[in-house]
Amino acid sequence: AVISSILFSGSAEEIVIPRKKTWYGIAVLQALASTVNRDPTASHYVFQDDSYLTPRTSAEFKLYSLAQESGRTAAKYFINTYPKYFQKDFANPHIPCLMPETLELQVNEVSEAALIERIQLRKVKAAVDMYDQLLQAGTPVSLDLTNDLLDLISLYGDCDPARGDAPDKSLKPNRENNNAERIFNMMPERNRRSYGALIRGMVKHGAYSKAFNTYTDLLNNRLTGDVHIFNALISAAPEVREKYVEKWDLIVDLLKQMAEQKVKPTLLTFNAVLKALRRCGSLGRTQAFPVINEMKALGIAPSLATYDHVLGIFYKAATSAQGHTEILQDVLSEISGKSFTAQDPDDVEFFKDAMRICLATKDIEQAYRVHSLLGVGENWKLLGDSYYQSIYYGRFFNLLCMMEHIDVVLKWYKELIPSLYYPNSQGMRDLLQALDTDNRLDLIPQIWKDIKRMGHDNKTELVEEMLSLMARENQIPEVQQSFADCALDVKALYTQTDRRVPLSWSAGSLSSITSILLAAERTQQAWEMLKLFKLANRVPSESLMNQFLESVKASNNAQQAVELVQISASFCLSITPNLMERVQQEFDLTEEQRNTLSDLESSTAMSD
Repeated sequence: AVISSILFSGSAEEIVIPRKKTWYGIAVLQALASTVNRDPTASHYVFQDDSYLTPRTSAEFKLYSLAQESGRTAAKYFINTYPKYFQKDFANPHIPCLMPETLELQVNEVSEAALIERIQLRKVKAAVDMYDQLLQAGTPVSLDLTNDLLDLISLYGDCDPARGDAPDKSLKPNRENNNAERIFNMMPERNRRSYGALIRGMVKHGAYSKAFNTYTDLLNNRLTGDVHIFNALISAAPEVREKYVEKWDLIVDLLKQMAEQKVKPTLLTFNAVLKALRRCGSLGRTQAFPVINEMKALGIAPSLATYDHVLGIFYKAATSAQGHTEILQDVLSEISGKSFTAQDPDDVEFFKDAMRICLATKDIEQAYRVHSLLGVGENWKLLGDSYYQSIYYGRFFNLLCMMEHIDVVLKWYKELIPSLYYPNSQGMRDLLQALDTDNRLDLIPQIWKDIKRMGHDNKTELVEEMLSLMARENQIPEVQQSFADCALDVKALYTQTDRRVPLSWSAGSLSSITSILLAAERTQQAWEMLKLFKLANRVPSESLMNQFLESVKASNNAQQAVELVQISASFCLSITPNLMERVQQEFDLTEEQRNTLSDLESSTAMSD
């Protein structure tokens, strides 16, 4: 009744009930996936099938990822090398990528069919040889098939591309007297596609001047370019001109020729223009927005690469913190809440570059906006590979440590690490500085466990900075005892001889551990540390000797006080006379102990 009333109410909006609903094959999986959030305590999803290979460090992440990929590559190699043993298809429905690929040549006679097969299998050298054999046999090759061969050579150069199951051993293509130009020059007939393949190959492999010369030849033969030719030439324009104005004038001339030849620009055209403007200095900043406006006037929606180029024009690496801070805000306001798909290879540059600007300008608010955009739709796919992800999260975490309260930093620490980000030693130093800034040094022993787990316990600067923070001032007894346990754990690492990267004692590390133990009233263990100075050929500081004397005085151990003076004298410390005087005045010494100090005083005076 409700539906009938709607259908016959005269409303302009009509409800049409479909007779059948078509579901995609993975619709149920997508629905289930939408109900599950990411578990920050879990390992990266690529390792969830084998918990034994859960990485603990960035090095292990890289090693395990490569090992996993190596296993897949080995499997592909055997399947593709011995396809006759893998003909049984268990998958329902059929999954082509799990079946052997046809990589061996089936057509052996000299024919166009053989050439087509070699082009389809991307066997560059074999295809060129077959083309030459066809010409030698007097067999003409069709224009379209020759263009297919030119496309193949221009893409890969004169070398066969590496198989997916084999290492890349191809050499850098030589642009002098290469097969693409040789075949092009032998062609009895050439069309726009022929020129386009050659021009794009020249730009791809760095022969920029030759590309423009070939384009001139195209015009002389009364042909016109296509959008792909112009995109390649625009990207090459900064390489063939030196001055900013000359670069821009050449780009404008190419755009005018596109209009004259009635070639419609695409997203990649405008992205190529903006990318070229990044190399035009201040001129780029004056032309960027007119280019964007023209782009919008033609109804072309920008991609993430478009916005990345705009940011690159206004935020140079050396001047990111100076001026133009509103540009990033405007960009984020425009794309906030939007989901993007990959349309340009440079799309993956946006997030890490935007976060670099936030870090340079110390703008935590914009950093949060960038990170929230990452969670919209499937934008996370445009974050790039593991290296780019590490850069992005490293910059984000660095900014958090500088700008946020420690409670917020720790919240993000638990959210990102280790499921998304394995911080390097500098990232952990940033965290230690954040703890110091907000007076939460009591958390250092807990962070030390993570430092060990992530494999940074062999980084001398990080370990010594952590020890220095714990030794700087006294804490409440509970915290001081946890510091002492942590310091002894560090000491054990210094004494291990089977470590791949052993730690070497410095005066700072020895002094810090000793000071921490003294503050925790672990005098005997501190005394053992003092003896390590001699073994490590290091000299204790005068402040440490005074701290030792105060500890000995608290226990009223006259014998240790005398030994302390002897140790100070053995290091030839200038504080030795002062220590001797204090010991004589503040301790109840035996006659033997007084004689020992007197003899020590005499020998010290004689040496002076």
